[in-house]
Amino acid sequence: MSETTLDSRGRLTLPKAIRERHGERYHIVELHDSIKLVPIADDPLSALREEFAGVEQSVDELREHARRDALDEAGR
Repeated sequence: MSETTLDSRGRLTLPKAIRERHGERYHIVELHDSIKLVPIADDPLSALREEFAGVEQSVDELREHARRDALDEAGR
């Protein structure tokens, strides 16, 4: 785990090892009691293709599965 602080202008510097591993661009996600940095791929479309290369379900099947999971979580 690394530690960093904001400078006088409110900028945050990430350690070099983290930048080399995850890149230079991030989405900042504000959670209830923390924040999360989510790396943005240099080529987001290519990254999505790689992420879902092994998925053999159709979009409709994935959507239906997600809907059922959401209903189960909601207790219906």
